[in-house]
Amino acid sequence: MQVKGPILFIFFLLLCRQASAQDAEKLPVQKMQLWQAFAQGTARGELRYFFMATNNSGPLSDYYANAVGGYLRYETALFHHLQAAAGGSFTYNIGSSDLSKSDPVTGQSNRYETGLFDLQDPANKYNMYRLEELYLRYVFKAGSVTWGKQILNTPFINTRGTRMRPTVEDGVYGKLNIKKLSFEGGWLYGISPRSTMRWYSVPSSIGIYSTGLNPDGTKSGYKNNLESAGIGLLGITERSETDRIEIWDQYVAHIFNTLMGRIYSERPLDEKNNKLLLGFMCLVQHPANNGGNDIPDKAYFPPGTGSLAFSGRLGWKDKHWEASANYTRITKTGRFLMPREWGREPFFTAVQRERNEGFGDVHAFVLKAAYRALNEHLQAELSWGRNLLPDVKNYVLNKYGLPSYDQVNANIKYTWGGALKGLESELLLVYKQKQGNTYGDYKYVFDKVDMGQVNLMISYLF
Repeated sequence: MQVKGPILFIFFLLLCRQASAQDAEKLPVQKMQLWQAFAQGTARGELRYFFMATNNSGPLSDYYANAVGGYLRYETALFHHLQAAAGGSFTYNIGSSDLSKSDPVTGQSNRYETGLFDLQDPANKYNMYRLEELYLRYVFKAGSVTWGKQILNTPFINTRGTRMRPTVEDGVYGKLNIKKLSFEGGWLYGISPRSTMRWYSVPSSIGIYSTGLNPDGTKSGYKNNLESAGIGLLGITERSETDRIEIWDQYVAHIFNTLMGRIYSERPLDEKNNKLLLGFMCLVQHPANNGGNDIPDKAYFPPGTGSLAFSGRLGWKDKHWEASANYTRITKTGRFLMPREWGREPFFTAVQRERNEGFGDVHAFVLKAAYRALNEHLQAELSWGRNLLPDVKNYVLNKYGLPSYDQVNANIKYTWGGALKGLESELLLVYKQKQGNTYGDYKYVFDKVDMGQVNLMISYLF
């Protein structure tokens, strides 16, 4: 009975393929009947295997995990400007460490491997199914409006690809293009974070991951204690041949607001495709109303706090290579806060397997070098970063007790062609070494620093 889910997914795909084959010719939208919109719809999916292993230092526990799963979605053809889609995923644990057991030295739970499955039920190996898309979309010449469960990719709420499945959202979201300007935004009232199998309201989705500490050093109490009607998002982008300028605002009702401006620039240096890469962003945050709760210890963004951050890059690229030096400064004003359940932070220094969310008074330096083959089948990237953070006992500016550290990431991705078209393989190697004081306490080390990690991902897209 454990294979029932995948069999139903495959059976659904075959039905969709057969329906599409019955009527290959596309009719004009105005003449199309409803059944033809379904018959001419498209189905696509993904099968995915993920191996992850983390090696911690000294007496700390090591972990490994093997996950396999898939995703399938169906989208109708346009019918009088309307389009509908549905999609879902399944995941199996096919051989892993006991992820429900805490590390005996620190008493802390596994941080990485559980993220391949269900954080809310680490012992669950088989019953991991999730409805991820179920929406109705209205399409017009200059854009679209989508209502329902959907997958978004914004600076604050995004997919973050190095897990089995991404974070997905429920709400109303629109896009509009007018010449060189594009607008997007909407109102979200539901979130299903990656590494979970359920849907949550916006306030209840904050705190599923580690909640860290309050500024006074006590455990944060905002989990299941926040009030919010939802998230308002607005993004405006202007594009030219060399530049892209973005302004984004995210308002989380009754909790906090984030305003960001960002500039990307690629300037030609000569006629041989050499380009100068420039980038700069500024981000400002402040609480909204009571920060989510009238009791400060249970608020996500306590009143009277805020954050200010800057990030930039300077680089070069040609047909094959890209190199950049990146820097982020989060000032002493306060902690930069962005629910980790919702996505990865938008800084130029962001790399896989760590972030600067939850910290203030940060200096982050990252050097990146990437290679892409001319046929684009092979991609490789190497990065080194140094993150200078407040002392682990400076709770006002260090939410998660993470010491300063160096991090090296090596990533190789190969996209297959020919008879294996649709197959992608990726290897990510990570090493993190502490630079700050941990006071001989392993709770500041376990699954944080002085660790190495191997990630192997194999996906087949169809």
